[in-house]
Amino acid sequence: MLTLLHLLSSIALLVWGTHIVRTGIMRVYGSHLRRLLSHSMAHTPLAFGAGIGVTALVQSSNATALLTFSFVAQGLMALPTALAIMLGADVGTALMARVLTLDLSWLSPVLTLVGVSLFLSRKQSRVGQLGRVMIGLGLIILALQLIVAAAEPITEARGMQVLFAELAGDTLLAVVVGALFALLSYSSLAAVLLTATLAGAGLIGMPVALGVVIGANVGSGVLAWLNASLQPPQARRVALGNLLYKLAGLAVVPFLDPLVGWMATLGFSLQTQVIAFHLFYNTLRCLVLLPTVRPMAHLCEQLLPDRRIEQGIAQPRHLDPAALETPSLALANAVRETLRIGDLVESMLARLLEVLQSEHPQAAEEIRRLDDDVDALYSGVKLYLARMPREDLADQESRRWAEIIELAINLEHAGDIIEHMLGKVQTLKKTRRMSFSESGLEELGQLHALLSANLSLGLSVFLSGDPHSARRLLRQKRDFRQRERELAHAHVHRLHQQVLESIETSAAHLELIADMKRLNSLFCSPAYAALEGKGATRERLPSEPATTLLPAERHLPGRPV
Repeated sequence: MLTLLHLLSSIALLVWGTHIVRTGIMRVYGSHLRRLLSHSMAHTPLAFGAGIGVTALVQSSNATALLTFSFVAQGLMALPTALAIMLGADVGTALMARVLTLDLSWLSPVLTLVGVSLFLSRKQSRVGQLGRVMIGLGLIILALQLIVAAAEPITEARGMQVLFAELAGDTLLAVVVGALFALLSYSSLAAVLLTATLAGAGLIGMPVALGVVIGANVGSGVLAWLNASLQPPQARRVALGNLLYKLAGLAVVPFLDPLVGWMATLGFSLQTQVIAFHLFYNTLRCLVLLPTVRPMAHLCEQLLPDRRIEQGIAQPRHLDPAALETPSLALANAVRETLRIGDLVESMLARLLEVLQSEHPQAAEEIRRLDDDVDALYSGVKLYLARMPREDLADQESRRWAEIIELAINLEHAGDIIEHMLGKVQTLKKTRRMSFSESGLEELGQLHALLSANLSLGLSVFLSGDPHSARRLLRQKRDFRQRERELAHAHVHRLHQQVLESIETSAAHLELIADMKRLNSLFCSPAYAALEGKGATRERLPSEPATTLLPAERHLPGRPV
């Protein structure tokens, strides 16, 4: 019983090691790998090679699949290209299996010692995450040695010999076992490494080992399909094509017995035979199927057509949960969704001008609908960022996290202000049957134009972090404040001249100007974050108190973060 427990704990250590390597690589090089995949969209062979390279680095075809799903779901990659990347991912997994089964026992203590030192001393830096990867590699090599040591006494047990003898008589059962292990361990690589090690120890025969290897491939396809089950149809087509390609590999099952006999004549060890079979099986299968990516894409589109999207509250498009393991990718997704909120607020602002200038009931309804969309997307961004463990973020990533949540809060608040302004205008025009003077409308239109320009520039500064644009935004904020004061004085001057329309709408006019002033502060807040992030000195506007800054912790009372 103790021997079996040692074997199971060694298998768990192998699975954990592959997980540590995958997450470490994704945290350090996730954005670079994403860029590599995005540059491979022009040619199918290039995409195939990119799939090999990325998977060899992250040691997980599932991690490559998640990146590919994200591209396809966002419309940045064609389906045939994605299928070619997935075929390359299978070859990359096989290459890493060959590397990790070399005699690297001397390397395990070195990697573990250096990795732990780097990780504990510089945990939040890129060097610390590379130390995490080294720890994972050391654990994988150590786990393979422990599996061999634990399997030796098990091979001598009569009961285990009978059990594996029964398994040897049913190759399809071995395929199912391999698929289940790949699902449970979340890694086909771990399943293949374990199978090769057990075969080398004499615990399982070659027909069983090869069946388990084929099953592990199928299991990784099923796992990718499960990961894509909640994704848009475009991403699920990639997973479906990938699964069909892996199922096509089952065609080799009837030929396993003669193949085992031929491989026995080569004189290699059983472990080497399993790894070589895995490499040549995946390489040959993928090269044969690579020219079929376009027909397979057409088939997947027929099997999974686009769903009709009903009109309703907007849903987040870019908040991919699979990217949460890679902070740089998750933050990039949150930035894109926050910019989408900014576009909605910009549309609300444009509709507000229509309502100010004339009766537009449709524009008023559109503002209310857009505000519901802003609230929904803001909630999505807030919950998405809340799922990111901030203690694992580097300093720069932590600052970006704060910038995103700050702007999301400000934009959601801006949407509420615009809807409130709409209510004031409608009350004035419909309930009181009053209208603004021509001068008053012109003044509100001037402020509206300045406000729209500041919103557009503020979103640009948030995206780029350019300090020159940030300083320009602060100058425009100062110009807006100056113009707002001039127009308020002009309105009071019209009251002095007894202009009837100005007298009737005075309260609403001044309240709208005050609301625009608040919106301007919200729209210009990214300038301060950009200047602080670049190490620039914060600019204090001459006529503006220090409380103008709007960090996430200092928002209007009663509005929870």
